[in-house]
Amino acid sequence: MDIIFMLIGCSFIIALFFLLAFFWASKNGQHEDTYTPSVRILFDDELKSGTKKDKKA
Repeated sequence: MDIIFMLIGCSFIIALFFLLAFFWASKNGQHEDTYTPSVRILFDDELKSGTKKDKKA
């Protein structure tokens, strides 16, 4: 029975850690840009200078 209380305490501490990490990420602007990642896949990657694309039909 004692192990259940220990597991509940450990899970509470881990949940509190993840909650604090979420608030820290929100405070630092991690979740501000939600539009760009959804449209990034629609744009082609730019070529690096000095590389050529092979055009084979």
